[in-house]
Amino acid sequence: MPVTVLLVDDEPLVRTGLRAVLEAQPDIEVVGEAADGAAVIPLVRQLRPDVVAMDVRMPLLDGIEATRAVLRTVADPPKILVVTTFEDDEYVYEALRAGADGFLLKRARPAEIVHAVRLVAEGESLLFPASVRRLAERYGDGVDRPARAVLRRARLTEREAEVLRLMTRGLSNAEIADRLVVGTETVKTHVSAVLAKLGARDRTQAVIAAYESGFVEPR
Repeated sequence: MPVTVLLVDDEPLVRTGLRAVLEAQPDIEVVGEAADGAAVIPLVRQLRPDVVAMDVRMPLLDGIEATRAVLRTVADPPKILVVTTFEDDEYVYEALRAGADGFLLKRARPAEIVHAVRLVAEGESLLFPASVRRLAERYGDGVDRPARAVLRRARLTEREAEVLRLMTRGLSNAEIADRLVVGTETVKTHVSAVLAKLGARDRTQAVIAAYESGFVEPR
């Protein structure tokens, strides 16, 4: 089955360019478009896309609030890939904190766009880990007390803590398995346990929690 994508951007030229790049791939299908975040929820419910590629800045409802709305109101929500002009934008970090699964630069090359959509859809690796680390260093609030409390209550085992540290470095399940000399299924079990204990819906949210709690230093 192809990865289905909903494009959300107030610039028609951007949507056209993304559609052309993505639909050139046999395993990706663009199922719809919207010009503002306000239209996202009904389209997600109607089209059930795997991934929403969404502009972070839009006139009526921006990508941050649209992300929050989708995750709050849609059962089994899609992955959300924020599309932005500037990678060091505070809006991008806020979108990640709100629950976005990754971000993509509008000036990205076609191969990078395709890779980003596939990676976010798979959910087994962190997209642009170095950029996420820089964003956390610049816009994180140091050690966030609620995040620290969540980590403390999680009571991660030594192996789960090790897996979380490797996740912050962007390693995939297979790469973590190689590093720890265990099976991929074992890693998947540990990752699932980390997400459940942290109350994180995906790796990106777990990594943000790791940085904001002081569990891992972003530098």
